[in-house]
Amino acid sequence: MNALLMLFREAQVADIPQLSIVRLSVQENRLSNPNKVTEQDYINYLTQRGKGWVCEVNGTIVGFAIADVLGHSIWALFVHPEFAGQGIGKRLHDLMLDWYFDQTSETIWLSTAPGTHAEEFYRRQGWQDTGRTKSGEARFEMTVGEWKGKKRLAD
Repeated sequence: MNALLMLFREAQVADIPQLSIVRLSVQENRLSNPNKVTEQDYINYLTQRGKGWVCEVNGTIVGFAIADVLGHSIWALFVHPEFAGQGIGKRLHDLMLDWYFDQTSETIWLSTAPGTHAEEFYRRQGWQDTGRTKSGEARFEMTVGEWKGKKRLAD
């Protein structure tokens, strides 16, 4: 079997339709109301609040990540279920955090549904569990020191 050729690059506004397809394909952390995340939300996070990255396979986006440097949070990290377990999420995660901590030394946070693969993924990446959000999601934080330390160990 041939290995997939994966292209990682910065996300563009023109990618939004494909980002939405990936976002709506996931089985965990599903949007209860897909209309809650609008095209304008994507535009704001990609052009004003932060930056995003995508993974393409054969010209189709199969994963994406968006960091919010203004809100000091991860806005999105999703991989199409057909491409799970191939290292795409980790690579997008690392690209996003490298960029984020090049912009600021502020601690970054995220939340995700408890008891999910996403929760375990963030634990494996070194995120610190800081409890629950008001809505009951698991809340995690990563400091610049933790990230740089993790990167040094990986090198």
